[in-house]
Amino acid sequence: MSSTVHRTCPLCEAVCGLTLTLDDGGHVTSVRGDKEDPFSKGFICPKGASLGKLDEDPDRLSGPLVREGDLWREVGWDEAFAAVERGLGQVVARHGRQSTGIYLGNPSAHTMAGALYGAPLIRALGTRNVFSASTADQMPKHVASGLMFGHPLTIAVPDLDRTDFLLMLGANPLESNGSLCTAPDFPGRLKALRARGGKLVVVDPRRTRTANLADEHLFVRPGTDAYLLFGLVHTLFAEELTRLSGPVNGLDQVREAAKHFPPDVVARRTGVPAQVIVRLARELAGARTAAVYARIGTCTAEFGTLAQWLVDVLNVLTGNLDRPGGAMFPMPATESAGRRRPYTVGRWRSRVRGLPEANGELPVATFADEIETPGDGQIRFLVTVAGNPVLSAPHGDRLGRALSGLDFMVSVDPYLNETTKHAHVILPPPRVLQAGHYDFALLGFAVRNYARYSPPALPLDGQPSEAQILARLTLIASGLDGDLDEFLIGQLLGKAVETPGSGVEGRDAAELRAALDGRTGAELRLDLMLRLGPYGEWAGRGDLSLRKLLDHPHGLDLGPLRPRLPEVLRTASGLVELAPPQIVEDVERLRARLEEEPPEVVLIGRRHLRSNNSWMHNVGALVSGSNTCTLQIHPADVARFGLAGEAVVRSATGELTVPLEPTDTIMPGVVSLPHGWGHAGSAQAVAAAHPGVSANALTDESAIDIPSGNAVFNGVPVSISPTGMITAQ
Repeated sequence: MSSTVHRTCPLCEAVCGLTLTLDDGGHVTSVRGDKEDPFSKGFICPKGASLGKLDEDPDRLSGPLVREGDLWREVGWDEAFAAVERGLGQVVARHGRQSTGIYLGNPSAHTMAGALYGAPLIRALGTRNVFSASTADQMPKHVASGLMFGHPLTIAVPDLDRTDFLLMLGANPLESNGSLCTAPDFPGRLKALRARGGKLVVVDPRRTRTANLADEHLFVRPGTDAYLLFGLVHTLFAEELTRLSGPVNGLDQVREAAKHFPPDVVARRTGVPAQVIVRLARELAGARTAAVYARIGTCTAEFGTLAQWLVDVLNVLTGNLDRPGGAMFPMPATESAGRRRPYTVGRWRSRVRGLPEANGELPVATFADEIETPGDGQIRFLVTVAGNPVLSAPHGDRLGRALSGLDFMVSVDPYLNETTKHAHVILPPPRVLQAGHYDFALLGFAVRNYARYSPPALPLDGQPSEAQILARLTLIASGLDGDLDEFLIGQLLGKAVETPGSGVEGRDAAELRAALDGRTGAELRLDLMLRLGPYGEWAGRGDLSLRKLLDHPHGLDLGPLRPRLPEVLRTASGLVELAPPQIVEDVERLRARLEEEPPEVVLIGRRHLRSNNSWMHNVGALVSGSNTCTLQIHPADVARFGLAGEAVVRSATGELTVPLEPTDTIMPGVVSLPHGWGHAGSAQAVAAAHPGVSANALTDESAIDIPSGNAVFNGVPVSISPTGMITAQ
């Protein structure tokens, strides 16, 4: 006897609907795309098809572990939490709250628990030592959007299904499935763009799978995207091709800054011919609708924030911001009005290097500094949630050594991995199918408004949910008892009934609480957010609730994106700030680098369709085929450096010996390693058998994008030599 369940895939940003078949024992026997999902319409990728194998990975931890010396002991949940409470209490008593720290990994954005309980846990710890994968990935986009539009989550996404011209930089959605642009079946949407007569232009140092699909691919030197984008802006002003997307502040400052980056000058730096830059600017301006979209390749570079700013400058100057077919702002079902306080960065700075805070967190590039450096505020107690920064942060080897010296570390993670092996206590969440799922974060970047909830498919069997684990850690950190969810629900309801125009203004909070639906605290909170959200029955504009989502297990289509810039702008002026001072100040740094000679060889990362960072390398089906850790290198560079088979790659921070993959799909002078590998000696059997090497043994934590603090992973200077050859240092 088998059963069928429908749920959202939680393994990347595409939020595809899946149909799973389970046998009597709760084992997944098949995974298919959910053809009735109105957003993904049956699309599935190898990661989603492997969900059952990942869910039942025999190396997943089934209970808490406590480390005693070099040995691990499985314990009960009460004993594990008691150990955490003792460890935290001892550190805080000796060194104060600022000696605690927290790291939130990428998978936190893919779980309800991560979205709902991360912020309360941070507040309970009472520390400014907050780190996450965001500053190894997307922080430049948050900073640029926050300073331009007033909120770091007010991010314009390309209206893929209606645009006539898409310029894409540093993104490879045929491998990544999209990022900060939630779009199931991204390949199909790009093919549809071309089929309706539109044009796709991809700018990338590699001829990726996405570039192969495009009408045009332009090679660009890594780290020079801001120069190219400025060249386009310069051309729009010089040829009077601008048509603004509404009233803005700072147009003259942008025009003045762009004067320094004419196409013939930036061509020498980027490798993109001047005539191509001019033509591209004319095509952008002349298209009926157009959108510029740039992703991780541009974010994880020295001028990431400038690049992300210029993306939306171009969308504004071509009249394509906040219009169908251009770059638009989604309206997720759990969106709240929030504060209208204008966004800022640098409210505090890191203790050791003085790096500014952004979005309430410090750059992961200074994580090791804050652990290693003695003094008031040195991190001595650390919580990690679903993260493996030893493989994902710059100079990961150093970070691993730093973690080993902590007084106490607790990790909420299903695996004993390169990071959690340094913990004193590991608290594993249950299997994927034992958890409810709603994509709070990712639906805020969707190319079509949509909502879907997946209730747990399997019972917990006495194990606490991830939500309960994080809630209990929050109570331990706060020193309080009680029901955290009821406290948070009461806070939100109390605020809502006192907020003019909220839809429940003046109503009785207790009556509203009694009406909420849900079997768990997390479901009750989701129901409240849905009812108060823009489609909710308490907002006066719809009837959305948890019950309605449960009655529609394939998800609900909430319609195409619509213009809504005036309602989402939170700048002090009420206008788009086209020239935020914190960003414009960095233009001088860009100008200073304009005439510099580029390094002989630079390193960039790359994505694999079967990977998502380091957390899917323990499934056999996902480490097969092309998903291997090799150094892609142009054949001309193989000959130039006298290489064969493998090579030694050296940087300012380390060296690696890596198998070569010669290919003419990468620019000469550029080499590429995939992100998230380096599993030698892992406790995970499949990962240990396919270890690869960690690219972050080569990246330098001292190299950051200044405005955002984001780590630099692309354009890293390296040298290449044959194995066995000794080079002068």
